[in-house]
Amino acid sequence: MDKWEKLADEESIKKTVAALKANGIEAFVTENGEEARKKVLEILPKGAEVMDMTSMTLDAIGVSQKILEPGMFNSVRKKLDALNWKAQGAEMRRLGAAPDWVVGSVHAVTEDGKVLVASASGSQLPAYAYSAGNVIWVVGAQKIVKNLDDGIRRIYDYTLPLEDARARKAYGMGSGVNKLLILSKEFAPGRITLVLVKEKLGF
Repeated sequence: MDKWEKLADEESIKKTVAALKANGIEAFVTENGEEARKKVLEILPKGAEVMDMTSMTLDAIGVSQKILEPGMFNSVRKKLDALNWKAQGAEMRRLGAAPDWVVGSVHAVTEDGKVLVASASGSQLPAYAYSAGNVIWVVGAQKIVKNLDDGIRRIYDYTLPLEDARARKAYGMGSGVNKLLILSKEFAPGRITLVLVKEKLGF
């Protein structure tokens, strides 16, 4: 556990940021959650259509709450909450898959600039991989790993048990690494921004 909770050092952070940029992902480093929240709100255009993905990190720094505030943004989540899955499932899938902006987090970032996102349902993956116009990820520096092998080990050994416990409490059912996105390079430079935080956030 301790290995996956330890914040990356300055050298590792600098190496990771440089690699992300080389792979077409804009990257910023913030000292704490408050700075990260301010950075996200600075990037998001006021009134923009925004989908905030389920994220312990976003909840911890107050981004999810800000997106839902009246008059701030055009919240996709609010629209989804007003729909019925059985009757309007196709519309809900389209809304969640291709928003103008999506904000969330990831489960591991390698020092050579690769990003890993695990999912039980896969609901957030289409938007991250391609269909959202713009992506913002907020990531605690404890999620930096040496390579893909370590990233996958982090997901299975550390993230999954914690997410499984959270899901059982929240939804009455467990989780799983049913789908795994590995983003090695962004085809459209500037589409994805990763805000790295020098704090332990999420898992």
